[in-house]
Amino acid sequence: MTDADQVPQSGQVGRRAVLLAAAAAPAAGAAATLLGAAPAAAGTAGTPGTDPVVPRFTIAVLPDTQYLFDEDSSQPEPLRQTFEYLVRERDETNIVFMAHLGDVTEHGSEHEIALASDTFRRLDGRMSYSVLAGNHDIRSSTDDQRGDSAYLRAFGPARYAKMPTFGGASPDGYNSYHVLRAGGRQWLVLALDWRVSEAGLRWAQGVLDGHRTLPVILTTHELAYAEDDGEAHLSGWGQQLWDRFVKRNDQIFLTLNGHFWPPGRTVLRNDAGHDVHVHITNYQDRYYGGAGMIRLYHFDLARDVIDVETFAPWFLNRDPRKRNALEAETVELTGPADRFSLAVGFEARFAGFAPVTPPPPRPVNAVVGRSTVAYWRFDAAGLPSAGTAGAPVADGTVVKDLTGKGNDLTARRLHDSAAGALTWSPEHHTRQPAHASLRFDGGKSPDRGAILEARAGAPINSLRFEQGYTIEAFVKLPAPFEGDHAWMGILSWEGRSGDAGKSSGWSPDEPTCSLNLSPERFLQYVVYPTDRDADPTSWSHALPVGRWMHLAVVNDARRTVVYVDGSPIVRNPTQPSKGISTLGKPFVIGATQFGEQFGQGFYGWIGDVRISSAPLAPRDFLAPA
Repeated sequence: MTDADQVPQSGQVGRRAVLLAAAAAPAAGAAATLLGAAPAAAGTAGTPGTDPVVPRFTIAVLPDTQYLFDEDSSQPEPLRQTFEYLVRERDETNIVFMAHLGDVTEHGSEHEIALASDTFRRLDGRMSYSVLAGNHDIRSSTDDQRGDSAYLRAFGPARYAKMPTFGGASPDGYNSYHVLRAGGRQWLVLALDWRVSEAGLRWAQGVLDGHRTLPVILTTHELAYAEDDGEAHLSGWGQQLWDRFVKRNDQIFLTLNGHFWPPGRTVLRNDAGHDVHVHITNYQDRYYGGAGMIRLYHFDLARDVIDVETFAPWFLNRDPRKRNALEAETVELTGPADRFSLAVGFEARFAGFAPVTPPPPRPVNAVVGRSTVAYWRFDAAGLPSAGTAGAPVADGTVVKDLTGKGNDLTARRLHDSAAGALTWSPEHHTRQPAHASLRFDGGKSPDRGAILEARAGAPINSLRFEQGYTIEAFVKLPAPFEGDHAWMGILSWEGRSGDAGKSSGWSPDEPTCSLNLSPERFLQYVVYPTDRDADPTSWSHALPVGRWMHLAVVNDARRTVVYVDGSPIVRNPTQPSKGISTLGKPFVIGATQFGEQFGQGFYGWIGDVRISSAPLAPRDFLAPA
């Protein structure tokens, strides 16, 4: 429903049907001439006090506030409280922008507009925002060529001119755009009048054409309505806007509108075959005209999701013991149309207009330092035969130690495994120095796999690392993760801990150092130090499948800390640990021995591996944190 809807009487047509039918016709008075020149240069800054780099930020959305600005019934205090909340939480929640969806006021009168304008001043200079005209904000049913109005004088381009995000407005002043910097990139918010004209759409297309690599959030007053089940559908006018503008522009990934209630959402496919999330947000039918209720869109680029919540700060600020019954019911909305998460996959969704250019391979001399004792990679620098995806890496193939310190590795299959047990792959972690990896196809029943093994007498076999060390590897587990791969090894030193004089560990038959995967896909790092009879062991969380990870083991000659993607895991022992009790037996990538016998091999991809004789800080990792 809209604010103008009424319950149909017997024999009458419902107001929603009338509104939707009227919206399907072309807006009256549409201008046919092209207006204006190229859009103004967009702003490149964010709201003061916010962080433009961290991967989590928030955009606040404020729908129809008209019942709070209704002549002598006006009650602006709830909106004042909402704005105070946004400013107060700006830095904590990284709120970078606020978008109003139209129908600021009930009648668009000078009095109502002036009162609303004064209320919005609480955001001026403290948070960037956009406002667009709804049907109640103007006293004309015409489109954005309607000319002067009280709304335009208060909420026209001059209001936003000093905002660091403001990019420009259409010549008529009723349409505008902002460019935000958040999550390490720029985003464009396009605010269109509730009846944007052909000229307005040409202006909007010019804005998008001038910012072809920016993802776009389209805000307008009317686009979709929802049924009571929360499923959104395009209105008649919304269908026109979709057909003429939205679906043709792949940059638009999210649309937000008010006007109708109840709230709802849907996902539509654009001409490029990509998802567009279509959301309707309106709470004016709720207690106290919605009480300045806001919806927060929490963008999390690390998790590839947008988490959405809806609440009324005015009610939230009140002592819970003093809230009346209706305030208690309305303080927060948790239904599926009001509190939800969207899986977006930002990089993939934006690839059609803003493809991510992967960094080029880094040369060997950029990642080999004074403390590097061994470095192996699987591009042409370390593996001259590299180059054909899926090609078997033959037994006897040598992977060069690119430090020049004599720690070359030789490939060999375990248990007469097939050629496919070890193959070359162009897959790699996006931040890996070399753009290549090896695919290991190890498993059980029967045991099979392949390893890369240091030659007898190689220096890496006997190094004891008593001044500290860092072991790094890029790893990817297959998705789906099929079969039994419990306790498969990623890398290790051959030999028995019992032969190193160790008796207090899990078994004297396990090696003195190994990096493995448990049945639950927990990373296990176990080491027998040189200065004590102990086996301090680190355990991670369950490692994800289907994505590359950077693993690092760092020991400072006192204790060991394991990192996954630059983040320390929780179960790093405080038990002292100095050095590795190596036995002069080969270092191995791709498996772990037990009782000096190999069982299964690793299952997945392994990229660059580097070992340093010093504890490195995360900023110095192969994938700097």
